[in-house]
Parts: sequence; structure tokens; C-alpha cells
Amino acid sequence: MSLATLLVLADGRLPAGGHAHSGGLEAAVAAGRVRDVGDLGGFLRGRLHTTGLVSAAFAAGACARTGDFRDLDRGLDARTPSPALRRASRAQGRALLRAGRAMWSLPELGREPHHPVALGALAAAAGLGPREAAVAAAHGTVSGPAGAAVRLLGLDPYAVHALLARLAPEIDRIAADAAARTDDPVDDLPAAGAPLLDLGAELHATWEVRLFAS
Repeated sequence: MSLATLLVLADGRLPAGGHAHSGGLEAAVAAGRVRDVGDLGGFLRGRLHTTGLVSAAFAAGACARTGDFRDLDRGLDARTPSPALRRASRAQGRALLRAGRAMWSLPELGREPHHPVALGALAAAAGLGPREAAVAAAHGTVSGPAGAAVRLLGLDPYAVHALLARLAPEIDRIAADAAARTDDPVDDLPAAGAPLLDLGAELHATWEVRLFAS
């Protein structure tokens, strides 16, 4: 494992369009569910244990693959009831592959794979393993909304990053569990849902004016 390579992959400055997505936070802020740092902590923890868990498992699974990724991609479709979230995931997957191809040689993944599938394949191409792919996936599901919170609510960035630091052990634990399941059939991988994120994404997609794409 190369820790430096993992940092490159998980860096929020990677030109893969992640800064344009709030992970559902913009809709949660508009609905009044997230108003301050305390609310944000609950939002991030809930997102980590739902979207983060699923993303980590599928990224780890894709990293362990050497061939066809279509069943993983279909599995994520089945776990993403919101059409808006499916579009956002595929848009981020496409953008990530574009950045990844500038750095490493990638396998054929189709035109628009889901983001966790693209992330796992990119991790493998970079010489990382399933656990590192899972760490990057789980970390990304909370670091993106955390950054968006500073912009949307004007929160103290030190306090926001303190939340991320406190979540680090949970991210590691989720990543380790995900990496241990790379041999599981796709139907047996985690399917934790977050209905408010799905509903919020559909409402958010109808807004004429918004700061983030999702």
C-alpha cells in the first residue's frame, strides 16, 4: 500500500468534480434539518453509516475485480432509488475516470459507471487494495458534505474538521468491514438506505437556483 497514493486519490482537490456536490446537505439545510455544527455531526454520521457503508463495499468490490463490473453497477442502481442520485453518482464516476486516466492506465468500465465502481477500479489501477479503496469511498461521503457545510452555513471550518477527525475511527472500521466482503455476491453486499436523502435529492433536482449539483 502507498499512503501517498491513497492521499492523492482521497484528496478533495482531485479535479473530479466532487466540489460541485453536497451529498444531500444543500437539501437538508433548506429543509431545516441541518442548522449548526451539532446537526451537521448527526448528518455526517448518518450518511457514513448508509451511503458511506454501501459506497465502501462497492468500491472495495470493484478494486478486487479484474474483469466485468456490470453486476456491481447494477447492484448500485438497485440500492439507489432516487433517479437524481443515480445521475449524480454516474456523473461523478465519469468525472473521476477522466481524472484517473490522466494518472493511471484504467480498464474499460463503460461510459458512466457509478462513482464507487469507478473509485474502486481507479484504486486498483493505482496499486491500492480493497481496504484503501473503501477508506477513500467512505471518507468521501462525509468530507464532501463537510466542505459544503462551510459554504452553505458559514460554519467554523475548524469545528467542521473536528467532526471529521472524530469520525475517522468509524471510517476505518467501515472500510475494514467492506474489504472483508469482496468475495460476497453483489446481492449480499450492504444495502443501507437513507430515504430522506433520496427524497431530498428529488426535490433538489427541481430547484431552478442551487449552489450544488446534488
